[in-house]
Amino acid sequence: MKKIVFLGVLATILSCKTEPKVAENKIKEDVAFLADDKLEGRQTGTDGEKKASEYLIKRFKEIGLQPKGTEGYLQSFSFKPKTDPHKEVEFTTNADSTITGNNIIGYIDNNSKTTIVIGAHYDHLGYGGEGSLYRGEEKAIHNGADDNASGVAVLLNLASRLKVKSDTNEVKDKNNYLFMAFSGEEMGLLGSNYFSKNPTIDAKSINYMINMDMVGKLKTDSTLAVYGVGTSPMFKQTLMSNNEKFKLIENESGVGPSDHTSFYLIDIPVLHFFTGQHEDYHKPSDDSDKLNYEGMDLISDYIFDIISDLDDNGELAFRKTKNESEETPRFKVGLGVVPDYLYDGEGMRIDGTREETPAFNAGLQKGDVVVKLGDNTITDMMSYMRALSVFDKGDEADITVTRGDETIETKVKF
Repeated sequence: MKKIVFLGVLATILSCKTEPKVAENKIKEDVAFLADDKLEGRQTGTDGEKKASEYLIKRFKEIGLQPKGTEGYLQSFSFKPKTDPHKEVEFTTNADSTITGNNIIGYIDNNSKTTIVIGAHYDHLGYGGEGSLYRGEEKAIHNGADDNASGVAVLLNLASRLKVKSDTNEVKDKNNYLFMAFSGEEMGLLGSNYFSKNPTIDAKSINYMINMDMVGKLKTDSTLAVYGVGTSPMFKQTLMSNNEKFKLIENESGVGPSDHTSFYLIDIPVLHFFTGQHEDYHKPSDDSDKLNYEGMDLISDYIFDIISDLDDNGELAFRKTKNESEETPRFKVGLGVVPDYLYDGEGMRIDGTREETPAFNAGLQKGDVVVKLGDNTITDMMSYMRALSVFDKGDEADITVTRGDETIETKVKF
């Protein structure tokens, strides 16, 4: 009788044993929601952005993240739109003539002294406005699938995977994880700037920050740009030792046109991942059906491996880097092209042209590599910008491009 009872208890225990939890991959589903017309481009302070924030809170809850905003998962901030582009934005509690954005913040507490911040902005341009490159007559929704539903979707995927990792005690020398979907990025890194001045955790406990902005269009050559590699001595070796899939384009500087800059400026090591600009950038054509979802999976795997590798390295050292943006020449004219920022050959490769611009009128095409402008030889982006800086509106200049095996010499009028 005792044997029968024992076998019955054993069977009950075995039947209650659950399968190991596996993180769900909802990258495509998350992009589809965030880049849907119903959200009207997710411009900061609009109903569309509010719908996006509600969706992100729902996803954070599904994943099991703790709220770490000032009101649940929300960290609200209000600001007056800038009238002088050279002044910093004014955050305010005054309700008159203000816009309110909401950072969405979730947390995995591993009872560690240090925390990794993983971020991506979820706002976009709404129906266009100042940042749009669209030249159509009618207003059109800018869905921002790559910019930056892609980064948010990878953030959610990493949150799900790191939650499973934490729940199964696979974290080595533990860090806590703070996940943040930033608002106000398109208006000037406002959400990350606000958090850096009003952190919801001790800023000194932040070990490093990872940012993803436009990671949805990995090209066939698997080129992936990583910025901020000079902000900690640990980064270069870690990036190299975990890389099997990508052709990496590394940039040392911690300063750039995305939210990692706000953290670098408070002395936090940063890494920013980016698959490059393209012809759909800041246009209504940046839609979810154009993304490389297999590429996004690979990027999520890579970042997950980097985080896992760094988890047993304790607190990372911070290192100041040369601010390359301070050395960028100022110029009054442009060709009207989208540069290929991931190109690492000689010259400046064109990733797209816009109608009724100097480049378009001169017959330049996507894929052309500018090798000479005026008297200046073009070797990279910096030399291209230096060459542009000597021209004024109305000037005409000789330009030389390579197109496949062909060299083309023509003139461009600014």
